[in-house]
Amino acid sequence: MSGPVRHELLAVLDFGSQYGQLIARRARELGVYAEILPPDTDVETLRRRGARAVILSGGPDSAHAQGARTVDLALYDSGLPVLGICYGAQRMAADLGGVSGPGEEGEFGPAVLTPAPGARDLGIGDGNLLIDLEPGATVWMSHSDRVEALPPGFVPLASTRGAPLAAFADPVRRLYGVQFHPEVGHTQGGRAVMARFLHDVAGFAGDWTMAAFAQEAVAAIRAQVGERGRAIAALSGGVDSSVAAALAARALGDRLTAIFVDHGLLRLGEADEVMAAMGALGVRVRRVDAAERFLAALEGVGDPERKRRIIGTLFVRVFEEEARRVAEEGAGFLVQGTLYPDVVESGAGRSQTIKTHHNVGGLPEDLGLELVEPLRLLFKDEVRALGRELGLPEAIVSRQPFPGPGLAVRIAGPVTAQGLEILRQADRVVREEIEAAGLAPSLFQYFAVLLAPVRAVGVMGDNRTYGMPVVVRAVASEDGMTADRARLPDDVLGRIATRLTNEVAGVGRVLYDLTTKPPGTIEWE
Repeated sequence: MSGPVRHELLAVLDFGSQYGQLIARRARELGVYAEILPPDTDVETLRRRGARAVILSGGPDSAHAQGARTVDLALYDSGLPVLGICYGAQRMAADLGGVSGPGEEGEFGPAVLTPAPGARDLGIGDGNLLIDLEPGATVWMSHSDRVEALPPGFVPLASTRGAPLAAFADPVRRLYGVQFHPEVGHTQGGRAVMARFLHDVAGFAGDWTMAAFAQEAVAAIRAQVGERGRAIAALSGGVDSSVAAALAARALGDRLTAIFVDHGLLRLGEADEVMAAMGALGVRVRRVDAAERFLAALEGVGDPERKRRIIGTLFVRVFEEEARRVAEEGAGFLVQGTLYPDVVESGAGRSQTIKTHHNVGGLPEDLGLELVEPLRLLFKDEVRALGRELGLPEAIVSRQPFPGPGLAVRIAGPVTAQGLEILRQADRVVREEIEAAGLAPSLFQYFAVLLAPVRAVGVMGDNRTYGMPVVVRAVASEDGMTADRARLPDDVLGRIATRLTNEVAGVGRVLYDLTTKPPGTIEWE
């Protein structure tokens, strides 16, 4: 599927910013379709793609350094509105005759913004780019370089302690630069800055919605598969594959067959939930019960990387066996839940060089299946919104991120049938207590980990016990790239510990993981 032709494009030219994807996500939240493209994308390509405006991202380069990445200089005279953020602002200033260089001191984290005198009389309409940022507003900075002098035609809009030119504009050419990051949630009024640039300056209609996308995607799937074509959907039980299957089923009806490989490593009742949800949407699913095969292949394996390789290889083998049967019945297409971050990370926006991200993982070419990737333009939050639009139950749509190898990598040691059962019950208790306390909406993930090789001495009644420790992991995060440990109330932790040791046979001790990401990861393996 190519990009939607009915939507005007915001082109985010990415210089390697850690926030590049966040810029595009914020734009889409404001109803503007955005794509991430290489910084050297030429103006002709931008026009051909239907770009209405451009944002230049931050990045690790120094605009004054030899060999620093730049843009097609024709961009600034193209008539397209341009907003430069951090390095993008420095880049714009340096390209147009200003001066960018190392600051006297860097700014990393919050900074106080001061509007320039008379700035409210400049810029957009009856205000300016900073219309909603009052004196003293806190903005998020991440820079050591800064703009020292503005190019001809530009005026200052705001300053901070470490950046005397923290925001500036050439309102005639509709060129704007901000040293701070409006896309980051820590910037007060950052959403308003983005909205003013996108809607008031660039004139975007704001028509990017999941309802519209669903209609376009259904039409695109039908066009790709054809009136009589048949397709296979790879269904793992996660949000992405479930939404992709539901969308494809809306387009193809009974010409779609979803293959659900149940490897026996899902959470309690999860496989049955997936089957029920797909059935309610009329999706035809072949469930392959492969739990015993996976358990046998994992016997005695404690190394996490070996577990991952074994599970990945066997999953492909089982899926391939079933896919061949369906392909023999006339299926010629494979539907996968590839998302936009997969596309960006594999090609940085260069559509001609993107390597397809195989969610199934390394299927042999002789299957002869053409890929259908209906979600490849979407971020995770958009996939969830699309799932709601399609009528998927909230239990699936709001499901936490879950590792592909399942519970196997939440057992710190060899995987056994007993260990899986203990972990399923422990995970159920953790989820029930956190959700009953109303804490789930504020958390990114919360789950249990079983330290299977370890035994801890304990006493129940008059008997000495040697139960396994369970670790409770709960984190707050926006996108999983960084995470902070959740401050769960003591009474909630107490109830979890009591229930785990009382209700789940084999649990002898309960621990709470206080590690942030970095230095740790969210998952244990």
